[in-house]
Amino acid sequence: MSFAEIEMDVVRWGEARGIVQNSTPYPQALKTLEEVQELLDAILAKDREAMIDAYGDILVTLVMGCATADLNLVSCFKHAYEQIKDRKGYLTPEGIFVKES
Repeated sequence: MSFAEIEMDVVRWGEARGIVQNSTPYPQALKTLEEVQELLDAILAKDREAMIDAYGDILVTLVMGCATADLNLVSCFKHAYEQIKDRKGYLTPEGIFVKES
């Protein structure tokens, strides 16, 4: 199953529950922040199962946010990739990305 197919399944799930019709991008973004905090907690706890759950939940909230804004997450993802694909650089051991000219 492709990412785009899963995205559409999630959109249909959200429509069946009134999320797409009755929510807006802002509360969905807040939900994303909640899920990101759960991910951070899972990473700190080194809890792999909780990390899997949190990453998945983040994707669901992003799909719902896009759907409430009449956007497509795959298209947004592709747009972001098109902007970064030609960037050159490296990540230092301190976690700082250094762009090359």
